[in-house]
Amino acid sequence: FFQKTLNAVQSWFTLFGWSKGQNPISIPYSLRSDVCIVQLTVAQEKNFKRRVDKDKSFYEMLLNLNGQSIPGIAASQSLSTDPVERMFQLHWQHSELLSFLKRKGALLPHIMPEFLLAPEDYELWSEVNTGLRRASMRSSGKLSGRRTFVLENRTFETMSKRAWTDVLLQMYKVFVLPRVSSRMVPDPSSLESLQNMPGIKSEPLCSNVYSRYERTILIWLNKNYEKNRKIVWKDSERGGIPPMRWIVNFDQDLLDGLVLAAQMAGYCPYLIPTHFIKMYTNPRTHEQFLHNALIFVKALHTINMDLDIKV
Repeated sequence: FFQKTLNAVQSWFTLFGWSKGQNPISIPYSLRSDVCIVQLTVAQEKNFKRRVDKDKSFYEMLLNLNGQSIPGIAASQSLSTDPVERMFQLHWQHSELLSFLKRKGALLPHIMPEFLLAPEDYELWSEVNTGLRRASMRSSGKLSGRRTFVLENRTFETMSKRAWTDVLLQMYKVFVLPRVSSRMVPDPSSLESLQNMPGIKSEPLCSNVYSRYERTILIWLNKNYEKNRKIVWKDSERGGIPPMRWIVNFDQDLLDGLVLAAQMAGYCPYLIPTHFIKMYTNPRTHEQFLHNALIFVKALHTINMDLDIKV
């Protein structure tokens, strides 16, 4: 599940995260590199300069999505050639990034700045902090400061991958989802059938799972599905018109492809006789679920929405 989430995040930010076309990213490798715009290595002999006009940085992507940069951090900047100074500079950058995102509403209490470092810099950070704590103990007889958790190389890579994925997910939540408009024009033809369906409130404190903007999308899914299900599958030969449903999540309720097909049919009705009419409207088996998913993906390809979706 986590790997599928990571792949989806990579695909979205590759396609839509940048102001001037696509830019492939790899979590966490290219992101850990992109935060170092000009000089990017630990060993002195490996120093090199990136072509700023060609390469795109993580902070350039953040600026594109947010419209403002983090105070004190430019999109293009150089790092110290001294390994320790550079490590502290990167750690400070990551601290400022996390603080900035939290002020915007991101939930990242589990992410420490050091988890966003490259492995070499993390190793150096661990050595420096361990040395400081030991020196403090020798001078005062007790440890001071917050406890330092030193992760093994393999564990750190896993943690780093998870940390960067969560950072990008929270960036999507605070910078992209708020673009969803809450203005929804009631459709008289669908209001009558929706009267007996439980409502989904969009107020900020109505859910501890979904944000206000995510609940707005759920409302949109419910209204479009109820409006279109009798139109899309009125001539269905694979189960008839699907029953009314209450869509309350983005995983289980979308698995059979019918809700997503109903949304697309509202904008591309010409796909109904060529694609959606062939879907199972009451799927029971894994084969029927897969059948519906394949049809939906083919419909995406037909309208050239090739988002690298794999069934």
